[in-house]
Amino acid sequence: MSLPNNIFLVGFMASGKTNAGQILSRLIGWEFVDADVELVKRTGRSIPEIFQEDGEDAFRDLERSLIKELASGSKRVIAMGGGAFVDPDNRDQMLGYGLVICLRAEPETIHRRITDGMLGGAESRPLLAGTPPLERIKDLLGERAESYAQAHHTIDTDLLTTEQVAQEALKLFNESDAGTGG
Repeated sequence: MSLPNNIFLVGFMASGKTNAGQILSRLIGWEFVDADVELVKRTGRSIPEIFQEDGEDAFRDLERSLIKELASGSKRVIAMGGGAFVDPDNRDQMLGYGLVICLRAEPETIHRRITDGMLGGAESRPLLAGTPPLERIKDLLGERAESYAQAHHTIDTDLLTTEQVAQEALKLFNESDAGTGG
């Protein structure tokens, strides 16, 4: 049995990808990469600035290029942006070059995590602008459900601590066979 080259954590914003990914990377001794943070470093602009100045399509192009680069490496735990796995090219890259674990949470949990102030609030989330956040979260989750369902595995994070999510991901990693989830 061989282990996957990378672990991609996908799922909606505020599902726990970054925090669980940091813990998981320490547990297995791999590099941790937050794709959104990496894009900010490379562009010198925040995600909201990229969305506002260049639009979502330009952001997704930057994201797609980064994913191809990250997928070609190895021994990385990569926390992806919430919409990255929706793009078919991105999804194929991730599914082909690593173990993909979707972190899932109920809309109310996501809303609470975003609005409790710990994650920058709804104003720091470009896709939540202009609509009541909970309503927009439900809409986006519905639009993305089919894509998220294609991950190798899903972990429901609503009732788990970040440490428990990382431990569940570790268990899936140890059971994996070349990133195919079997």
